Amino acid sequence: MTETIETIEKNEAVGEETEEKKVLTPEEIEEAIEAMVFAAGHPVRFRTIADALDTTEDDVRRIVTAYAEKYNSSPLNRGVELLILGSACQLATKEQYAPYIRAALGIKEGSNLSRASLETLAIIAYNQPVTRAYIESVRGVDSTYSINVLIERELVEVKGFMDVPGRPRLYGTNENFLRIFGLDSLSSLPPLEFLPQ
Repeated sequence: MTETIETIEKNEAVGEETEEKKVLTPEEIEEAIEAMVFAAGHPVRFRTIADALDTTEDDVRRIVTAYAEKYNSSPLNRGVELLILGSACQLATKEQYAPYIRAALGIKEGSNLSRASLETLAIIAYNQPVTRAYIESVRGVDSTYSINVLIERELVEVKGFMDVPGRPRLYGTNENFLRIFGLDSLSSLPPLEFLPQ
């Protein structure tokens, strides 16, 4: 029994040594972030990166913001760009190459959102988190189908539940919404008074 405990302790000690991380230079930190975001293939939250690098979320936001500026304005020609999407970042292909990517990967161009779906999306984006009842009170019609379309297109997601009887779902936009509409954060949405009527 003592032998087994000693073996476990030795194995744990070896495991700790192999998982020990070296101190990274500022350039290596940028490269590590780029590698994480590339490997993920979807928006990665600053909190996740901070945990991996054993630093703070604010430090990661600062580093990523500076690196994105440097990365995206590099004299090196790239087909991808580093995007900041609220509290996350993502490597994404540049918009001008979309037709070539669709052709190479056999992706059919999706249809545009209907007017009803766009109205619903605008209500959610500007007032989130919101319930279906709120959306329907603003639009004056049943919005179940439009909400489901937006969820299917991964522009909207359930953010939680309202603390009232029946616990209705609360809907909000996500990082994909920011990426598709070219926004850094929700504060980049145009003011309502400038929207066309």
